[in-house]
Amino acid sequence: MTTEESACPGCGLHMPRRPSLTAHGYYNASPECWSVYTEVLGAEYSNAVLFGQVHQLTVDTYAVQHAGGEHPDKSVDVHLAGLHLVLVRGISPPEVPPYLQRLAGAVSEWPHFDPPRMQWATTVLEVALAGDAHAAAARKWSGEVWQAWSAHHGRLAAWLEAKVQ
Repeated sequence: MTTEESACPGCGLHMPRRPSLTAHGYYNASPECWSVYTEVLGAEYSNAVLFGQVHQLTVDTYAVQHAGGEHPDKSVDVHLAGLHLVLVRGISPPEVPPYLQRLAGAVSEWPHFDPPRMQWATTVLEVALAGDAHAAAARKWSGEVWQAWSAHHGRLAAWLEAKVQ
């Protein structure tokens, strides 16, 4: 890596460094990766069908792929719960927010789940470059990220069962 390239601390995405960019200090992400993520969000916000199909997955996937650093446990837990609800329980993405709101109201202490330490095969960049295959790329990315957290699936499911029906 040259000094003109940055590596995202969350997902490892290598991008040309752009000093004019700033990251959202909440996530464990480089400014360059955050910029790609905001482009993906823009594409989803501007397309109602795409928004309904995958926006919840996109947000949850990005958040848990960028766990660590200053990213609080509450956020990681809520976004892991979102992935669990869609990918395990089969709840459609637009129906997830009320579950997450109930979860946020039911929890006073948030458990810590250690993020996986790995080289990510897929990042938000693949979704950004997918064009007409955006939804499929977002689903593939979310499945890969969810699988990477498999060491915590059982504990997460039990915790969610106790908090949100």
